[in-house]
Amino acid sequence: MERLQKLIANAGVCSRRAAEKLILAGRVTVNGRVVTELGSGAEPSDEVAVDGDVITVPKRHRYVALHKPAGVVTTRKDPEGRETVYDLLYAEDVALHPVGRLDRDSTGLLLLTNDGELTHRLTHPRYGVEKVYQVWTRPWPQKAMLAKLRRGVELEDGPAVPKAARIAAPDSYEVTVAEGRNREVRRIFEALGLEILLLRRVRIGPIGLGHLKEGKARPLRPDEVDRLRELVGLRAPG
Repeated sequence: MERLQKLIANAGVCSRRAAEKLILAGRVTVNGRVVTELGSGAEPSDEVAVDGDVITVPKRHRYVALHKPAGVVTTRKDPEGRETVYDLLYAEDVALHPVGRLDRDSTGLLLLTNDGELTHRLTHPRYGVEKVYQVWTRPWPQKAMLAKLRRGVELEDGPAVPKAARIAAPDSYEVTVAEGRNREVRRIFEALGLEILLLRRVRIGPIGLGHLKEGKARPLRPDEVDRLRELVGLRAPG
């Protein structure tokens, strides 16, 4: 027997934490019976459904890197009809879920997978996975502002201090964070009174954006998957 939230995540419906919310909201059934207890599990022969749709757990995991453009939302369906990251994927990848998010105006590296346990660990603050961003601002980077950036700022949900910060080019900063808080980098710069012209995520753990063109996706190489899983204490996938 396996826990429901893990089954749902492995089916590519959403991350494990999001699956827990679905269970608590009474949106999950096992053999037609609504289940709301997080400790509940199911056998491979059981019929598990989310919002009435029966899930299918894939036999193999898939891992994809996407270069998200600005103006594209990180969601499966958008009520306003805006373009989503799923409009940029091949048909075989539409069942994957994003590992974390990038807000609509941000660009750069987004990972998608149907590996629920990896998603959980990459996004959980306990594992401290580093994410690197390049940020173009107005006014241009200055050493005095860099010093303030390194000291951190006070946000409404507590202090935010980057793990690292430097001037990457005459017109941009490079910032590393590991907490995974919502829109953390954007809020840090706004708190410093800087106007963000462009915010791009260029690295998640050992995976870099590299030369992947905007709007394009590629499968991760086996060695990249192994490094990601090793980073968060998981064995190589079977």
